[in-house]
Amino acid sequence: MNTPLVIGGLLLARPWALALLLVLPLWWWWSHRRRPAAIAYSRVGPLLAAARRGSWTRRLPAMLRTVALLALVVALAQPRSGARAATLSTEGINIVLVVDISSSMLAEDFQPQNRLEVAKEQVKRFVAARPTDRIGLVAFSGEALTQVPLTTDHPVVLAAIDHLQAGQLEDGTAIGTAIATAANRLRRAPGKSRVMVLLTDGENNRGAIDPRTAAQAAGQVGVRLYTIGVGTEGMAPVPVGRGLFGLRYENRPVKIDEALLTEVATGTGGRYFRARDAAALQRIYDQIDRLERTPVRARSYVRFTEQYPWPLVLGVVALLLEVGLVAWRGMVP
Repeated sequence: MNTPLVIGGLLLARPWALALLLVLPLWWWWSHRRRPAAIAYSRVGPLLAAARRGSWTRRLPAMLRTVALLALVVALAQPRSGARAATLSTEGINIVLVVDISSSMLAEDFQPQNRLEVAKEQVKRFVAARPTDRIGLVAFSGEALTQVPLTTDHPVVLAAIDHLQAGQLEDGTAIGTAIATAANRLRRAPGKSRVMVLLTDGENNRGAIDPRTAAQAAGQVGVRLYTIGVGTEGMAPVPVGRGLFGLRYENRPVKIDEALLTEVATGTGGRYFRARDAAALQRIYDQIDRLERTPVRARSYVRFTEQYPWPLVLGVVALLLEVGLVAWRGMVP
């Protein structure tokens, strides 16, 4: 197998061809020792013409042949320039992040921020840690809407997460609709790994699609569902309306249908997690990140520009000039 060699910034694909340069000294030695037995001229005209042209013209064919041989050997060594290593990675995982943006996500039990702001921060960290994956975003409350379809353009995903706000959709918690919307995005995704991460702080109370039915359909197309329930135990300050000085809050009981979220997750091979504070939510996304890691196989290759045509052309031109010069000298009257 050839081992490339770098000389003067050029990479030689066939460095063994340079060994042919050793033939040149032998050819020079042989050509200088060779002497014609007799001068085969029937007329003195060619001799007089040769004398006028001088001794350099007698050496020109040999010089042209030397240049031709050198250039052709270099071309055979296949020089390349601009060589640089590059890496081609295999496809990553297809992940759709499903985020609850209902009004209850403004509850301020994840101080110093509300649930939604903390969730957005942790979702962005999760995205930043998955550079090779296709990631999509679905927001839901009383209805569900795809914010970003599956893409590797992660800056677009991060910008969409930043713009998530409560009140963008009709209020409520339509978990079944959210699962169905995300699964529809994932079912035609390339590759075998399809993951959905759904975050909510409530109970399914809106939408015409049952969460169990939606999760079952998602599992049939190869989607693995992770669910996260966010909210403290007991009571939490939840916005109940607007007053003169902004939102009015009342302490309300935290109600999360953990049985439902566990059932829909485990039915697809996923898991349910409960986040009672911001630190717990960060640990949960980190754990899902570790669970959904596949070894990324990388293939290294080298990009370069072939330079052998230049010495090849030079060698052919020199050879043709030699042949033409010899023929022209032979035809001089």
